[in-house]
Amino acid sequence: MPTNATLLSDRQLKATGKDFVLSDGDGLQLRVRTSGSMMWNFNYREPLTRSRLNMALGPYPDLSLANARKKAVEARELLAQRIDPKAQRDEQRQARPAETEHTFEKIATAWFELKKNSVTPAYAEDIWRSLTLHVFPSMKSTPLSEVSAPMVIKLFRPIEAKGSLETVKRLTQRLNEIMTYGVNSGMIFANPLSGIRAVFKKPKKQNMAALRPEELPELMIAIANASIKRTTRCLIEWQLHTMTRPAEAATTSWADIDLDKKTWTIPAERMKKRRAHVIPLTEHALALLETIKPYSGHRKYVFPADRDPRDHCNSQTANMALKRMGFEGRLVSHGMRSMASTILNEQGWDPELIEVALAHADKDEVRSAYNRADYIERRRPMMIWWSEHIQHAATGNLSASSINQTRDHNVVPIR
Repeated sequence: MPTNATLLSDRQLKATGKDFVLSDGDGLQLRVRTSGSMMWNFNYREPLTRSRLNMALGPYPDLSLANARKKAVEARELLAQRIDPKAQRDEQRQARPAETEHTFEKIATAWFELKKNSVTPAYAEDIWRSLTLHVFPSMKSTPLSEVSAPMVIKLFRPIEAKGSLETVKRLTQRLNEIMTYGVNSGMIFANPLSGIRAVFKKPKKQNMAALRPEELPELMIAIANASIKRTTRCLIEWQLHTMTRPAEAATTSWADIDLDKKTWTIPAERMKKRRAHVIPLTEHALALLETIKPYSGHRKYVFPADRDPRDHCNSQTANMALKRMGFEGRLVSHGMRSMASTILNEQGWDPELIEVALAHADKDEVRSAYNRADYIERRRPMMIWWSEHIQHAATGNLSASSINQTRDHNVVPIR
């Protein structure tokens, strides 16, 4: 760079009504326009092509002479490393919008829009709630490129210390999926959280709490005498008779019930395995619908929510009722499926039919016949036996399905 130019002074930096250039030496120039505007430029040769280039530094007097010289020094230092200062600045400017656009919350939202199409609504709700509660408060505005393993480990240690190991497991899995989405979308080069689960304690695998087969009468007595709402009681018995999952039972829609065919078809989007599931309905199951019909027959959902009857009840409604009935630690609503499976297997029913009734996934596509008419009819006798077994266990303590079939005033009323 030429260094024989006379250094400028602030007194010289004024407009004169014509275009000209003042040089401060070593590439720093001030371009003065007829309009009176003055702009600092750095004039240099591109390291590889050696072509002459100008890089605007900023207007005078907003950028003072002293600060313009500092910027020129920084540019010359880059040139000494064979780095084009203008090209580097352009790259940095392009990266800045990405830092505000590619925040963790925005990328998590984009990932969730895809994820929710492959899981049930209840599970999707659980995913978003966990991120809102545990992650967004600390990482909402964090650029995706700045998310690191130490950052997330520090965030999840308190959750681990509380003993919520299952929560930590789910959160690390979900964050890994979000970061992988960022990699696949070209927003980051690698997933820094890929091995993060290894630094946390692993939760001990526990089976869903379920009663023993001989304890079914105890459950029916408790349901009959519990101070719970009629809709809640019907919900528990409906889940028991149909052998469905809590979320599937809670979201039962009248539109999915075919009274003529005596079937209930759960749409694929509400099933855990994303495959429609048809359940043959027994007379006792249909009686439950008749019991609840005066309360919700004019609405969309069979078991409406208390706060907003236009919506379905919470998937944990049956579970919370069982806790209040004294079954905490002994039975969760999901455990009623296990109890049904155990009893049916003990009674010698076809294991394949039991698995289909429980809507368990089967890798053998030939056997994946949840909706085939023959499977539905083959399952019907088993479902009838199961309903009769439930009714037998409730002897002396009427089930909700018997409400329309008796006038016994000694029975504890269903609330």
